[in-house]
Amino acid sequence: MRAAEKSSRWLHGAAGALLATLMLASCGGEDKDPEAPRTVLVARVGTGTGQSASLAGEIRARHETQLGFQVGGRMVARPAEVGDRVERGQVLARLDPDDLAARERAARAQLAAAQAELGRARADQARFRVLAEDQLVSQSTLDTQNAAAIAAQGQVDAARAELELAGNQAAHTRLLAPADGVIAALHAEVGQVLGAGQAVFTLAADGDREAVFAVAEGQVQSIRPGDPVQVEPWSGEGERLDAVVREVAPAADPTTRTWQVRATLDAPAGTVELGQSVRVFLPESGAAPSVPLAALQPGPDGGQAVFVLGPDSTLELRPVEAGAYAADGVPVTSGLRPGEWAVAAGGHLLRDGMAVRAVDREGRSVRPGTDAGVAPASGPAADGAP
Repeated sequence: MRAAEKSSRWLHGAAGALLATLMLASCGGEDKDPEAPRTVLVARVGTGTGQSASLAGEIRARHETQLGFQVGGRMVARPAEVGDRVERGQVLARLDPDDLAARERAARAQLAAAQAELGRARADQARFRVLAEDQLVSQSTLDTQNAAAIAAQGQVDAARAELELAGNQAAHTRLLAPADGVIAALHAEVGQVLGAGQAVFTLAADGDREAVFAVAEGQVQSIRPGDPVQVEPWSGEGERLDAVVREVAPAADPTTRTWQVRATLDAPAGTVELGQSVRVFLPESGAAPSVPLAALQPGPDGGQAVFVLGPDSTLELRPVEAGAYAADGVPVTSGLRPGEWAVAAGGHLLRDGMAVRAVDREGRSVRPGTDAGVAPASGPAADGAP
């Protein structure tokens, strides 16, 4: 019995060991799931803070003109509306012409009366000249008649000028577009009594487009006309447009205490639309490339290194030499080139050659070889940067 029990126990043990071996072999033969790319936060290697300072702005026309009538009156028609494209010479609005037409008739009547008075004065002048030659009237009497004739001629000239002015005013009852463009704003409605020069429309003329943005007191001293900036439409795909600062306001806005800056875009017509929101990237200061302080990692040789995003979205741990630390980053004297993308945080969780999905500080996916994010990051991975 004891031998049988020992034999049974040995068989059970051998069977268990064989089953365990088969299970381990089966598990070892399975392929592991590939590791999903980790989302990392990156910053473009630049100067100062590793990326250009950006400000919000909008697209405006280089020439914006407020249009109004040269004469006062009641507006009776306004064919143009906000957003309409107009051509030079097109009628935009009309005033009631009755009052100006009556003024023109009155000026014509005054001219006729002055011309009649001039005829009478000249006739008297001729008669008194004959009488003076016969010494029937004194020379002073003749001088008086000569002066009356000259005064009558002046009255005729004044009445003729008044008639010409009234005619011009009657022609100004139509408001014409001075150039091709788009009606950007409306300031008056039909039936409103307007004064001479009161704005009715704002016309955004065709031609150059500008990015208009505001800067704070700490930034205005570093911006001068002629400085290059870059403009990125909010709805664009990360493409930046070159622009040049044209003017900087000489004084701050009394409400916002900011200075308005206008930069002319170097872009073909139709690239941007009026009123479009943009981000304006100011010129970077300094010469040495820099990265955020958290981007520095221990290097393989005991020095310092930075994870750099490669063209295939893999990481390269690149040795660098860092300069003196600053509050907004650290300058890198060697090992990096401006425009590259460096991991801005969480480098201690990464390794050389790791495949990643890079996002910028706005949560947009970064495509290697570009200067900005190209699309909004989707899903929870956008918040999962190490």
